[in-house]
Amino acid sequence: MSTDFGALDRVGLNLQAVFDLNALPTQARDRLARAFDGAHRYRQLILIGNAGPTLWRSVCADGLAADHPIDDFSIRTVERWFAQHSPGHRMHRLYPGNAPVDLQALGQLAGWHHPSPFKIGIHAERGTWFAYRVALLADTDLPPTTAPATPSPCTRCADTPCIAACPAGAMADGNFALDACIGYRRQSGSRCANTCLARLACPAGSVHRYDAAQIHHGYTHSLRMIEWFATNGARRTG
Repeated sequence: MSTDFGALDRVGLNLQAVFDLNALPTQARDRLARAFDGAHRYRQLILIGNAGPTLWRSVCADGLAADHPIDDFSIRTVERWFAQHSPGHRMHRLYPGNAPVDLQALGQLAGWHHPSPFKIGIHAERGTWFAYRVALLADTDLPPTTAPATPSPCTRCADTPCIAACPAGAMADGNFALDACIGYRRQSGSRCANTCLARLACPAGSVHRYDAAQIHHGYTHSLRMIEWFATNGARRTG
């Protein structure tokens, strides 16, 4: 019997994967054990993500007053769903949280994540317009997810418009130059201060593109973090 994720789908938390802990690769199990020393008390890991603009619209309808409105909405929604569909079972939230969870590795196991030239995970159908929202451990016996074997959209892309569109030339030599990307984003008048032109140029999954307001929200927050680390890092090393 399949798991009923309908309540999550309706608000845009429409990517779900369930893993049996004992079936995870050894490296993933060891990392979980290091991240949370009580992991052995649980049987499964549930990974929840969103793809497309629906989650943002649900968050906006709920209100944007919180410091982290997407995280807060996702946590509340997933915890409510878990309580309703797995009564009597225990769970422990790993993400969002302080546990160093390798979300990209879990995304690869779920069949969601392929690497892209600009270092944002790319989904076979949804392109880069997806994100990890909640990861939790549970003592449930839900049917484990079977990951689809899907090739990366990048393998079918001959024109690489993302590379040409990057005003920082961060991928010009065939590798991603993070310093070039960050340096350009911090410049006065940067065209990537509140967006990513390389990401917008990628044709994969373009019909699932986030709303402009969500893109602005996400990149404004990331630039704020970049500036914070630049300032506080300089103070620590000075």
